[in-house]
Amino acid sequence: MTETFVSFSLIAVYSAMAIYTLAFVMFAVDVARRSAESSDASAAAATGLTSASTSRVGVMAAAAGSSAVGTATSTLTSDNAPRSGAEAARPASPKYLRLAMALTVIAWVLHVGAVVFRGVAANRVPWANMFEFTLTATALIVGVFLLVQFWQDLRFLGSFITGFSLIALGVGTSSFYVDVVPLPPALQSAWLVIHVFVASLSTGVFALAAGLSIVQLMQSRRESGKALKLRFLDTLPAADRLETLAYRLTVVGFVMWTFTLIAGAVWAERAWGRYWGWDTKEVWTFIIWTIYAGYIHARATRGWRGSRSAWLAIVGFAAIVFNFTIVNLFFKGLHAYSGL
Repeated sequence: MTETFVSFSLIAVYSAMAIYTLAFVMFAVDVARRSAESSDASAAAATGLTSASTSRVGVMAAAAGSSAVGTATSTLTSDNAPRSGAEAARPASPKYLRLAMALTVIAWVLHVGAVVFRGVAANRVPWANMFEFTLTATALIVGVFLLVQFWQDLRFLGSFITGFSLIALGVGTSSFYVDVVPLPPALQSAWLVIHVFVASLSTGVFALAAGLSIVQLMQSRRESGKALKLRFLDTLPAADRLETLAYRLTVVGFVMWTFTLIAGAVWAERAWGRYWGWDTKEVWTFIIWTIYAGYIHARATRGWRGSRSAWLAIVGFAAIVFNFTIVNLFFKGLHAYSGL
């Protein structure tokens, strides 16, 4: 029976990966559509402005005192005035975006099914080794992305979220996969459920914040008039708005990561008789906490807003990825539960 549920889990995760791929392509097509429509809107606005200016000069030369003609000229100028940002490039029917979101939801349902089947097969929570953590953490990342849509429209991060999850699942299934095995004594605790789940959930929140910070850096370069000219950025929020959203998500993730750090110390005391032992995993968990604490402090300090704080958010998420991959694979310690 265990092998049957393991097979169901693998079928579900491979199916989810296939649909995530389609969703990623649709998100990429939507980005291309945004770029094309933004370019067309800019060209139309420029043409309209030139036409309005020419008409105004002609009217003034022919009959400077004619109020009727003056009114017509004013109307023409108003109707053809260039619009800015998202208003100029607002899509009439974002069908590719809707399709991408629908595919993401379908893939996520299959993804969650893979997690559930793995848990049923193991008869425990499915995050006791690197493969299972990858499976669960990526499901939570996509789940947070979908849930946040009820708060803010962040669908423009779809390519980043589906692409990152697809790569993580690909690496996890090909390099980290292990069969279902009993838990080591140290992991046979309720803290496995609490500690690791909250860490995974905060990772999902930090992933969204990192995506927003990446887009913020691109938008900042565009707004400053530097060489970066990606048309789809015209349809996205301003850099300040992106920074505010990233900051709010980071604060939420930081609270959960703080709980993760404290819960890990309590669990360590139960398992090994001490709260802190400078184990590699413990140290890196604290380093990540310090980076995000520095980010929040930098964001609250006026001189560190903008690109520098965005880089801190990106570095923080990179540290999380490093902690999960390099630290688990190449550093020895009491937390060596990769299963490999």
